Amino acid sequence: MKIRVSAVQYKLENIKSFEEFAKQCEHYVRTAHEFGAEFILFPEFFTTQLLSMGDETNALTINELPGFTEQYQDLFRSFAVQTGMHIIGGTHVIRREEKLYNVAHLFYPDGRMEEQAKLHITPTEVYEWNMEKGDSFRIFETEKGKIAILTCYDIEFPEIVRMAKAKGADVIFCPSCTDDRHGFHRVRYTCHARAIENQVYVVVTGTVGTLTNVDFMRANFGQAAVITPNDIPFPPKGILVEGELNNDMVVTADLDLSLLYEVREKGSVTTWRDRRTDLYPDWNSTVEG
Repeated sequence: MKIRVSAVQYKLENIKSFEEFAKQCEHYVRTAHEFGAEFILFPEFFTTQLLSMGDETNALTINELPGFTEQYQDLFRSFAVQTGMHIIGGTHVIRREEKLYNVAHLFYPDGRMEEQAKLHITPTEVYEWNMEKGDSFRIFETEKGKIAILTCYDIEFPEIVRMAKAKGADVIFCPSCTDDRHGFHRVRYTCHARAIENQVYVVVTGTVGTLTNVDFMRANFGQAAVITPNDIPFPPKGILVEGELNNDMVVTADLDLSLLYEVREKGSVTTWRDRRTDLYPDWNSTVEG
């Protein structure tokens, strides 16, 4: 089975209305739809663009972002239904019981919506934005197979991706937002590591551009990529496609799931099968595939 995926290098720039945000999002969705994508990934924190709707010097605050939740969800739900695509709508900050969470949203073509809160949160999220960690992890069933959504910092923890693979996920979608080369490469290198360790695809993207009046979103360093295991059926560098660094664009590639099953069974290395669960604990060594 093959899956065509697109990933958006979302350009953050100041806006004056929700309608501007909606038109920019529609542009990316329609672009991916024209390419025949079945899944499209937006980056982490791309809805912080809505905070720039304050004035030139005073943006809205992170505490006001959840006020756009219903509009954001209705917009992306309509995109998914209209195009027939699965849309991983990056992340959006929501409020639950007076606490803020950084939550990835999956919109299905039939109008359903599912959520995955970010599980590991950075010091900036904790101390500057007073956010809370998510407390549950899910695998999402789609008509193209099982997927997982792990946001930015989450991908830097190998245990959670082991769990995703053990539960049957073949594709990990990783919306990210990094402000400099250090953060970008941490996420990028660990995406490659997770793909090699678990013999899965990883689709990653990030924000580009700048919000000149929004604290902690003034600098963005991003690039989309579709990452594979490093074995003979795949490109030697483990990259199916990658965007131009820090440019406003959409990248698209086809994921062949049969190649994953092939390398897990008889690849040059069989890292998933060769786990030494006699020497170290495994999340669930009885789940194979």
